[in-house]
Amino acid sequence: MQGGAIVRRAWQHRVFYVMLLPGLVWFAVYKYVPMYGAIIAFKDYDLLGGILSSPWADPWYKYFQQFYDSPYFSQLLLNTFTISFYRLIFGTVPPILMALMFNECRSPWFRNLIQTLSYMPHFLSWVIIYGILLAFLSQSTGLLNRWLVEWGWNAIPFLQSTDWFRSILVGSDIWQNAGWGAIIYLAAMAGIDPTLYEAARVDGASRLRMIWHITLPGIRNVIVLLLIMRLGYMLDAGFDQIYIFYNIQVYPVADIIDTWVFRTGLQQMNYSLASAVGLFKSVIGLILVLGANKIAKHWGEGIW
Repeated sequence: MQGGAIVRRAWQHRVFYVMLLPGLVWFAVYKYVPMYGAIIAFKDYDLLGGILSSPWADPWYKYFQQFYDSPYFSQLLLNTFTISFYRLIFGTVPPILMALMFNECRSPWFRNLIQTLSYMPHFLSWVIIYGILLAFLSQSTGLLNRWLVEWGWNAIPFLQSTDWFRSILVGSDIWQNAGWGAIIYLAAMAGIDPTLYEAARVDGASRLRMIWHITLPGIRNVIVLLLIMRLGYMLDAGFDQIYIFYNIQVYPVADIIDTWVFRTGLQQMNYSLASAVGLFKSVIGLILVLGANKIAKHWGEGIW
């Protein structure tokens, strides 16, 4: 009887399920089917023989051990976590502040103009952004270094300096994504009951107090949700950006797991090693998400 009720309800909402079908198919094809290839991590993969014909690795953890025994393991893990931590800490607040400013702006045309300008960098590739940074920060021809030389200072190798590289990396990431991230928080703010603001005005609350006691609590669930989701990508420190930005001089602070896998696992065609490291990253990401969600549930803000 219960099964029949479920079928009737599904048929009643069949239009919505049909609309959902393309997304489910895409997710299954590109997210779940490729998970079959994870067994490469436990095999001595032969490109010509394929996955099924390749012999199993002996021992089964051979490639995990190979990654762990690498002399670069500690440095790679430290760089990956450090860059991801910087992105998480410094990249979370700017979109919230930007969304608050947009929400409080009383001039529609000015708000729309600034909001459009703020999320336009999201559509620029890292190659273009690197070109912009090169025009400003190049040691020989960069505009900023030319100013420094004219003022009597020495030119600074921003893009080749281990002291500056991570700051430039995180700063450019914030510049690219802050405006785009603000859209999510603005959508959450639009769902806050406007009568709360009206009641606060009647009680004489200032804008700052309304932000602190109404707006921020109203988007708290979204903030926690996005933080937990970002924790799942702590070992994804941004391969595209780093691969374009880094050079030999900054390897000690810029070389992350993904760039090392690209050089060692893919360019040298060691696909089993690349798959093992990818599986390692996925397991760590899952543990971080589960742990963060469990901690967040103590405040009643977990995802599930």
